[in-house]
Amino acid sequence: MLVLSSPSGAGKTTISRAILRHEQDLAMSVSVTTRSARGGEVSGKDYYFISEAEYHTLVAEKKLLEHAKVFDNYYGTPRDHVERELAAGRDVMFDIDWQGTQQLKASARDDLVSVFILPPSIKELERRLRGRAQDTEEVMQRRMARASDEMSHWPEYDYIVVNQNVDESIEQVKSILTAERLRRSRQTGMADFVNGMRGA
Repeated sequence: MLVLSSPSGAGKTTISRAILRHEQDLAMSVSVTTRSARGGEVSGKDYYFISEAEYHTLVAEKKLLEHAKVFDNYYGTPRDHVERELAAGRDVMFDIDWQGTQQLKASARDDLVSVFILPPSIKELERRLRGRAQDTEEVMQRRMARASDEMSHWPEYDYIVVNQNVDESIEQVKSILTAERLRRSRQTGMADFVNGMRGA
């Protein structure tokens, strides 16, 4: 499980989409949310848009791997989809915040690789958020205040990428994915392979 976290506007969605286009054995975890869809968002692709009642039922039935309240909305990761992809031998990428990452660490530390994406500066982060033209000024200020809190959690992550240049950041995250796939502990058939060569 590969987690990408960042303050809103730092580039994790752009990076994750680019990596998914090039990695056949990587699936994206699609979160549920109680917020309304933004322009262009598609249910089942960007998020599953559900009611608060549905959300609380999923939590009560332990059908979410992680869940959190962000601003005034609830988010969570459906367990079934992730477990199906992992069972099929595919890695799963998560676009979640530090709260969700902590919950995943608590339940599946050995299967988790976490990457925190930082903006090159607060000024640039604000410029990117304003460039989206999606939020009111009040929401913008809340996002900027939350960004400061989110960035304080960077030491909890395995890897840090400062997104100065999006193409370079994409390559850095791809390198992390490659290296983690090559870890001895993740190469489950390696003992048989080596023993076969040794005639053992």
